[in-house]
Amino acid sequence: MPRATGPDGLSRMKVWFDCTAAAHPVVLRPVIERFRQRGDEVLVTARENGETVGNLERLGIEHLVVGEHGGAGKFGKARALAGRSARLARPVWKFRPDLAVAHGSVDLAVLSRTFYIPSAQMQDYEYAGLQRKIAWRVARRVLVPDSIPVDRLEKAGAKESKLVRFPGLKEDYYLFDFEPDPTVPEELGIELTRGILVIVRPPPETAAYHAENPLYDEVIDRLAAADGVTAVIIPRTEAQRERARAKGSSNLIVPERPVDAQSLIAFADLVVSAGGTMNREAVALGTPVYTTFAGKMGGVDEALIADGRLKLLESAEGLELVKRTDPTGPRNPRDPDLLVKGMLEALA
Repeated sequence: MPRATGPDGLSRMKVWFDCTAAAHPVVLRPVIERFRQRGDEVLVTARENGETVGNLERLGIEHLVVGEHGGAGKFGKARALAGRSARLARPVWKFRPDLAVAHGSVDLAVLSRTFYIPSAQMQDYEYAGLQRKIAWRVARRVLVPDSIPVDRLEKAGAKESKLVRFPGLKEDYYLFDFEPDPTVPEELGIELTRGILVIVRPPPETAAYHAENPLYDEVIDRLAAADGVTAVIIPRTEAQRERARAKGSSNLIVPERPVDAQSLIAFADLVVSAGGTMNREAVALGTPVYTTFAGKMGGVDEALIADGRLKLLESAEGLELVKRTDPTGPRNPRDPDLLVKGMLEALA
C-alpha cells in the first residue's frame, strides 16, 4: 500500500521509537516532535529501567510500557531481551511501522530484523560491547558524533557506508530550545544564591560496560561533609538511591521521583558524573563538569577532555568546589532536523 501524502507533498509514515534507558526520552524528544510535525504517526515503547518511564511521563510523551531491565548479569540481560522482544512483537506488528528509531535498543534491532523494518540507531559511545554490535549491524543507518573515529565504529559493527556522522554533541540537538525552569531547584528546597550546588550522577552499574568505581563513593563522602555544599544525586537505581540516603547527610538531596535534570545542571555550579549523557549536557550548557567514568573512554569524551571542556577527576580531593560566575544556556544549539534527515536515510 502506498504511503499517504499531505498537502505539502511529504509522505506520511508510521515511525516506532523504543526507549530503554533514562536518557532516551530526553534525547529523542525533539526528533519525535519533528516526525509528528511532518504528520507521521508515532508509536513510542519503553521498558521499566530507572527513570525511563518517569521521564516519558514528565515530558508528556505518550508511550506503551513493555518489559523491564534484566539487571547487571549476562544471563538476566539475555532472558530480558528474549522476553521483551517477544512481548513487543504483537504491538509492533499491529502498528506496522515504516521506520524504527532508537538510541541503542537491542529489542528494536531484533524486531526490525524479524519484521524487515528499516531502522536507524543513534549512539555516542563505541565500546558498549555486544548490544552495540547487534543494534548497529541490523540498522541501515547509525547516527554518531563525528568525533568518534570511523575505525572504532567499524570494529563495533557499523560499516562506514551506513554511518551518519553529525557535528557536535547529541546534546546540542535536543537542548537546542532549552530554557531552564527555576521551579525545579525550588521544589527541592534549594536556594541558588546560597552555597555551592553540585549535581551528581552515579555509575551505570547495570550496564555491560560498567567497571568498579570507588571514586564515586569517595566523592559522595566528600560532598556529604563539605561546608556550604548542596549535592543533588540523580540515581539510576533504587539501590543507589538508598545508599545515598543512608549517608544521613543534610548536604545530600535524593529526589523522590524523576526530575528535570537539565534545569538542575543549568543552575548548578558543578556537575560530577560517572556516565556520559549528563557530562555532555553540562558541557552543552556551559556548566563546569568532572567525569568519574571508570570504563574505557570513548571518542566523544576524549575530544572534550582534550579541548578542556570536560575534566577527568582522579581523586575526590581534586574536586574544585567553587561558585560559578558565567551565565548558563545552550552553548552551541543545533537543529534536530539534521538528525531526522539522517534517520530518513534508512529508507533509501
